[in-house]
Amino acid sequence: MSLLLFFITSAFMSISIIMFRNKTITRIITSGFALLHIWFTVHSWSNLNNTDMVYFTYNSSGVLLLSVLSLLIIPTVYHGFIYASGDDLKKYNIYHAGLVALVTFMSGAYLANGMTVLWIFVEATTLAVAALIYHDRTETALEATWKYVFICSTGIALAYLGILFLGFIYGRGDASSLSFRSLSGLIDRADPLYLKIAFVFVMIGFSTKMGLFPMHTVTIDAHSVAPPPVSALISTALMNVGFLAIFRVYTLFSFSPILPFMNSVLIIAGLLSLLVAAGYMLKAKHLKRMLAYSSLENMGLVAIAVGIGGEAWYAAFLLIVLHSLAKSSLFFQMGQLSRILGTFRLDDAGRYMKLYPAGALVLLAGVFCILAIPPSGLFITEFLVFKEMVYTDRWLVLIPSIILLCFVIYAMSTRIMHVIFSDPRSPEIILPQEKVNPAETISQFVFLGIVVLFCFYQPPFLVDLINETFALLPK
Repeated sequence: MSLLLFFITSAFMSISIIMFRNKTITRIITSGFALLHIWFTVHSWSNLNNTDMVYFTYNSSGVLLLSVLSLLIIPTVYHGFIYASGDDLKKYNIYHAGLVALVTFMSGAYLANGMTVLWIFVEATTLAVAALIYHDRTETALEATWKYVFICSTGIALAYLGILFLGFIYGRGDASSLSFRSLSGLIDRADPLYLKIAFVFVMIGFSTKMGLFPMHTVTIDAHSVAPPPVSALISTALMNVGFLAIFRVYTLFSFSPILPFMNSVLIIAGLLSLLVAAGYMLKAKHLKRMLAYSSLENMGLVAIAVGIGGEAWYAAFLLIVLHSLAKSSLFFQMGQLSRILGTFRLDDAGRYMKLYPAGALVLLAGVFCILAIPPSGLFITEFLVFKEMVYTDRWLVLIPSIILLCFVIYAMSTRIMHVIFSDPRSPEIILPQEKVNPAETISQFVFLGIVVLFCFYQPPFLVDLINETFALLPK
């Protein structure tokens, strides 16, 4: 019943933020929610593999990603306080109420043990994110919000069609039971055609959240206008929701005859994601948009890793964890950069090292980490994926992946180096827009330090938890 208490308390906090007309009370309630979420994560660890309220299970994959969300929650709330400090009371309260709702919905999606409940919580995240994307109330924000709602709703509808095809596995009297456990006992007797159709619909539908090709465009536009702390959640914790939804269906179908088909679909989607990311990053002129395409590239690698299998399964989950820490740090820094430079546009940015050395060091360390350059822990994940490709003779996947990653490395590194060291390309002179306290970078350095640490040491408890996530997959 602790899960029910968490949901009720979170709902009460979100509603209270809207009702109380005071920024101080809003900050207190939001901070209290962050502590509540950390307590709930600790509770989840102590109840690993137990079921709560019938429809939720503290399984290894859900608890792992829930823990990542708890790591992100405090800096997200902190940077949100700073970002929204100048807003009027209505916008300020809507922002924080939406943030509480989004984190609650993502937590429910991580722990859902059935397709129907998972679908409901994923759809709920769309509504919460829409309120946050539209925070600045500009025409561009309105366009991005409507696009996000429309495409995500379309994607979730496609995922629902996949769920309906799963219902064909049952008889008419049992069709309402769509828990992963009940489905697993019937998969071997299901028509492979229904399973293929269901997987394709589910993968395309939940790709709106994972940010994977072909539904990647919705997250790219959202990043351009969303507040930086919100972008940090969209590109990490929310993408993890989409990944987990796809991975659970993949695990469910893994002992059926369509396993090779699923692997091929994931690898093709991953390669196309790398291709799109590399192409658009080479011409990116907006810094947050560039980071959004970087997330597409990383999700493409995750899809390829799942499709490859073997050691790459471990690499996929480790990549998810480390990408969340590195990418959130870069987006948090984007919030500070906009206050210093007054822009996200590449041509208008420059001399960041001179204007804000602490932030420039975050960008420098962050680009090394996110591009998997040693000593980044992401280097280990990519090494394991490429090694598995060599062992399984997947040269047609390995070679284009490496070539496309070279373009990504070139595109991102040259742009970040320009921002840090070069003069702006525009003729206007950059003037500091606002003084930023270097202490705001502490959380970013901590996260990037963890990413570097994982290159040399991965805690046994984390290794065991990741290994448990794919223990049921065929070896």
